[in-house]
Amino acid sequence: MYAIIAFIPIIVTVIVMAGFNWPAKIALPLAWLLTAIVCFAFWKMDLITIAAQTIAGFLNSIDTIVIIFGAILIMNTLKQSGGMSAINKMFTTVSDDPRIQMVIIGFMFGAFIEGAAGFGTPAALAAPLLIGLGFPPLCAAMCGLILNSTPVAYGAVGTPTNTAFNMVSSELAAAGITDTEAWKLGLTKWVAIPSAIICPIIIFITVFLMVKMYGKDKSTKYAIEVIPYILMSAVAFCVPYLICAAFLGPEFPSLIGALIALVICVVTAKKGILVPKTKFEFPDHSEWEEHWKATTAGEEEDLVDIGMSPVLAWVPYGIIAVILVVTRIPQIGIKGILNVTTAPWAISISHIFGVEVNWAWKWAWNPGVLPFILVAFLIIPLHKMKGEQVKKAWKTTFSMVGGAAIALLFGIAMVQLFKMSGAAYNNSGMDSMLIVMANGLADLFGSAYIVVAPIIGVIGAFISGSATVSCTLFSTLQYAAAVRLGLPTMLILAMQVMGGAMGNMVCVNNIVSACATCGTVGSEGRLMRSDVVPCLIYAALTVLILGGLILTGFNPIA
Repeated sequence: MYAIIAFIPIIVTVIVMAGFNWPAKIALPLAWLLTAIVCFAFWKMDLITIAAQTIAGFLNSIDTIVIIFGAILIMNTLKQSGGMSAINKMFTTVSDDPRIQMVIIGFMFGAFIEGAAGFGTPAALAAPLLIGLGFPPLCAAMCGLILNSTPVAYGAVGTPTNTAFNMVSSELAAAGITDTEAWKLGLTKWVAIPSAIICPIIIFITVFLMVKMYGKDKSTKYAIEVIPYILMSAVAFCVPYLICAAFLGPEFPSLIGALIALVICVVTAKKGILVPKTKFEFPDHSEWEEHWKATTAGEEEDLVDIGMSPVLAWVPYGIIAVILVVTRIPQIGIKGILNVTTAPWAISISHIFGVEVNWAWKWAWNPGVLPFILVAFLIIPLHKMKGEQVKKAWKTTFSMVGGAAIALLFGIAMVQLFKMSGAAYNNSGMDSMLIVMANGLADLFGSAYIVVAPIIGVIGAFISGSATVSCTLFSTLQYAAAVRLGLPTMLILAMQVMGGAMGNMVCVNNIVSACATCGTVGSEGRLMRSDVVPCLIYAALTVLILGGLILTGFNPIA
C-alpha cells in the first residue's frame, strides 16, 4: 500500500503529461506538491524538514540548469554571430545523395550538437538544414528524432550520465565505494558499449524508413546499398566514442566522437569512398503527400549570414573541446584544482533551517561556466559581434531555459524528498519513499526487472521530454531496485541512462518541437508512430546486450 502511495506523484505526472499534454514546467511542480503532501501525511515528516529538503533540491538543480544555460547560450551566440550559418552552408557541398546527407548532417552533425549543447538543439539545427537540401519536412523531423538517440547519454557534455551518477553518489558512499570517480567511469563505459553496438543498426533503420516511406519508388535496395558507408561512418564515430567513454568520462564521447567522424565522413563522401553508385531520390515535390509538407512557416527564425569562413565558425567549438580535455584529464593537474568542494572553487551549505543537507556546488568544475559561458564571451570579439546581437543571444537563451529550469527545480526537489524521507528524517520509522517504491517494483517484477529497467528510462524521457530529467527522476529508484534484487547496480543504471536517451525519439515535447521547427504542425501523431518501432528495437537490443550480461552473472564492479 505504501509503495502505491509513494508512486502517486509519478503516476499523476504520467497522466497529466502524457494524457493531458501538460508541459513539464507545470506537471513537475504539481508532482513536488503531491510528494510533499505524501511526506507529511504518510511518512510523518515535519514541515521544516520538508522545506529544508525542498530547498536542498532546488540548490542541487543549479548544476544542471547552469550547464543547460551555457550550452544553449553558445548555440544562440553562434546563431547571432553568423557562425551557425557558416557551419550549415559547409554541409551543402558535401553530397547530393539524401542518404549520405542524412548520415553526415542528421547523425554526425546532430551528434556533435548534442554533445556540445543537447536539450533539443540537434533537431532544431539539423532538421531544417535537411529540409533546405530537399528533404520532405516530415521526413527531416523523423530522421532528426530517431538519430538523436545514441549520442544523448553524453549530451551537453555528459549531463544525463553525470546526472544519473550524481543522483546515486550518496548511495555509493553509503555502500562503501570510496573511488566514486572510477565508478562513474565504469558507468560511462557500460552505457557506451551497447550504444556503440546499436549505433549502425539505428542509422540503418532510419535510412530504411526514409527510403520506404519517402522514397521515389520505395525500394529497400537503396537502404542496402548504403550499408558499407553506414558501417564506415559508425566505426569512425564509435571508436573515439568508446575510447573517450573508457578513459575520459561522460563529457567527451559524443562531442569528440562526432567531431572526428564528421571530418572523416565529409572527406570520404567528397571523394566518393563507399558512396553508392546509384543515387536515391525523393519524389518530385508535386507528388509529395500532403502530410509530408510544411503546414506552417515554422517557428525558427533565419540564421544570420555574414559570409563567415567555416574555420572561424568552428573555432569556438574547438576551444570548448580543448578546455574540456585540459580540465578533465587528471594527469594535466587542473582537474585536481577545480574538482573540489572547498572555497574558492565551490560554494557549500551544511544546514538549512537546522536540518543537515551538506550541499556543495563546484562552480569552477561546471561545464556551463567553464567552458560554455567563458567561450560565449570569447565569441563576441572573435566574431566581431555587435551589442544588439549579444543582447539578443542572451535574451533568447533566458527565454529558452526558463521552462526547463522550473521543471528541473521541482523535479530534483521531488526526488530529494523521495530520497530523504527515510527514518532519519521522518517520525514513522519507515524507509524512504524511494526505497519503498524500489522494493515494490523489485517484488513485482523480480528477475524480469532487467526488461523493465530501460522502459522506466523511456517513460521518464517520454513524460518529461529530457533524458536528464528521466535520470533525475528514476536513477535512485533503479539503483535501489537493483540492490534489492542483487543485480549489478552499474548495469541497471546504464539501462536507465540508455532508456532516457532512446526515449528522446518518442517523447511528446521533442515531437511537438520537431513538428514546430519543421513546420509540420498537425502531423505529431504520424511522427510518433514512425518513431515507436525504432525506440522499441533500441530497448530490445539494450535488454539483449546488458540483460544478457547480467544473466551470465557478469558484474563490472566485481
